[in-house]
Amino acid sequence: SRPSSRWKTSFGARAFSGLKGCFRDRPMDTVRIAVIGAGVIGLSTAVCISKLVPGCSITVISDKFTPDTTSDVAAGMLIPHIYPDTPIHTLKQWFRETFDHLSTIACSAEAVDAGVHLVSGWQIFRSVPTEEVPFWADVVLGFRKMTEAELKKFPQHVFGQAFTTLKCETSAYLRWLEKRVKESGGLLLTRRVENLWQLQPSFDIVVNCSGLGSQQLAGDSTISPVRGQVLQVQAPWVKHFIRDGSGLTYIYPGASHVTLGGTRQKGDWNLSPDAEISRHIFSRCCALEPSLHRAFIIKEKVGLRPVRPGVRLQKELLAQGGWRLPVVHHYGHGSGGISMHWGSALEATRLVSECVQALRTPSPTSKL
Repeated sequence: SRPSSRWKTSFGARAFSGLKGCFRDRPMDTVRIAVIGAGVIGLSTAVCISKLVPGCSITVISDKFTPDTTSDVAAGMLIPHIYPDTPIHTLKQWFRETFDHLSTIACSAEAVDAGVHLVSGWQIFRSVPTEEVPFWADVVLGFRKMTEAELKKFPQHVFGQAFTTLKCETSAYLRWLEKRVKESGGLLLTRRVENLWQLQPSFDIVVNCSGLGSQQLAGDSTISPVRGQVLQVQAPWVKHFIRDGSGLTYIYPGASHVTLGGTRQKGDWNLSPDAEISRHIFSRCCALEPSLHRAFIIKEKVGLRPVRPGVRLQKELLAQGGWRLPVVHHYGHGSGGISMHWGSALEATRLVSECVQALRTPSPTSKL
């Protein structure tokens, strides 16, 4: 019989020792790929690999799946930001590919199930920014400078930008991505990975999309948490997004609720909502949109953004005791995961394809 699409099991050093039988129906030349992480980065990478790299079996492994991932907390608005160590032209390519991908979904019958829709609004500033036209202005729709009449709604602000972008209802989108993985024959496995070598020899290639877990799994000391707390409120009359230019205060309307944010607390691992912070968020958002005083707070949510100076997209060949394990690292998107996920997943898939090719054409001089 076919194995379950998601297994529940205990953790431990031998957690993957019984996987061999689960792949008994695969062709002998199938390359077994494990994707660690079930947030938007891990799942989108798994979908891209299944679509673009033939002859592979995909298993997504994570101790948390939706609705318990960091991605579930994200507001899901496509407004990119800059990473110090990632070139602007790369960011723009990733954003454009992500925007095009989600635009296709938003214009299809899948839009409701995937939780993807267009939303218009304003990004406002208390002083004129150095770059009045950001690098992504020609990717979003209808980007323009706000008129003086529009700015009268925000008397504390002197400059603004109006545009239409896309929003992902992240929990719906994660479920939609999970469905795509399973439809392609992939598996979802609920286990905690303590060490990448746990996955060898059950898998031929590992794709590390573990976010903050890469502190341990990849020994990456450059990645750290930036705590974000948001409120979800009932305010169906709010139809336009409003984002302070700093990105710290925002009002993002969605299909079932409005998300109010936020915080950026560096190095803070606390996942419990703070009532005082919630009051402060609500006050800041009401200052931008006074009608929110009548909003009903549904839920407080906290997530830890996996932040590093640049997104890590890199191959690595681990070697131990005569064994080799090709790894593709794909993590460190911080608060920009939704805005960049599909574009960077396509790049990660290209690296995976190179690893697959190297496995199928071994040579004493080949390098992964």
